Amino acid sequence: MKPPQAPPARKGRDYIARHGETVFNRIGCIQGDRVELHTPLTRRGFAQADVIGQVLQERLGTAPALTLWSSPTGRALQTLAVIAEHLALDWHEARHDVRLIELGFGSWGGQRFADLTAIHGPIVHPHGMAVGAPDGERYAAMAGRLSAWMADTAEHDGDRLILMHGLSSRVLRGLLLGLPDDGLCGVPVAERLPQGSIVMVEGGQETIIHRAGA
Repeated sequence: MKPPQAPPARKGRDYIARHGETVFNRIGCIQGDRVELHTPLTRRGFAQADVIGQVLQERLGTAPALTLWSSPTGRALQTLAVIAEHLALDWHEARHDVRLIELGFGSWGGQRFADLTAIHGPIVHPHGMAVGAPDGERYAAMAGRLSAWMADTAEHDGDRLILMHGLSSRVLRGLLLGLPDDGLCGVPVAERLPQGSIVMVEGGQETIIHRAGA
């Protein structure tokens, strides 16, 4: 494993949010990177998005200077739409970037965790990171695309709000914080936060803005 790295130099602050609960989340199905597997937010998911919007509005005010970024999945964009309404920002101006998408699960996409576990054994590591599917994306590839996004946005002026997923947000945060490689995934991994949580990363330091209820 690589030792801890110096946090990358970046302008502005990164507000990284995990999307709200979806129908697939509720019934224990894998969504991954496949946009055609979109399922809508549940009522709990919309409530989680509302809280993020309220917390950010109280912190940043109305119409803050904030660039909106999102994974192109429906669940991330739905969550962002609610947040943007609270902030009086134009959802249509959000930048959709496939590099922010969730880990690709290949043929496991759309299947239930319970069914996959019955066939393959445990598919979630003890610290909450999923085991990759045999035909899915590797964590090293995920870290590579997220590192490329970081490099492309490092010199952008102003703050960013980034709507992401459980696994991809943990790896992005790990990279931004300069964490050492995780022993199970082989890439930097930050702590797990529940859906509907948001953090701020500035100068290689993370502040939890809102930790949703598990």
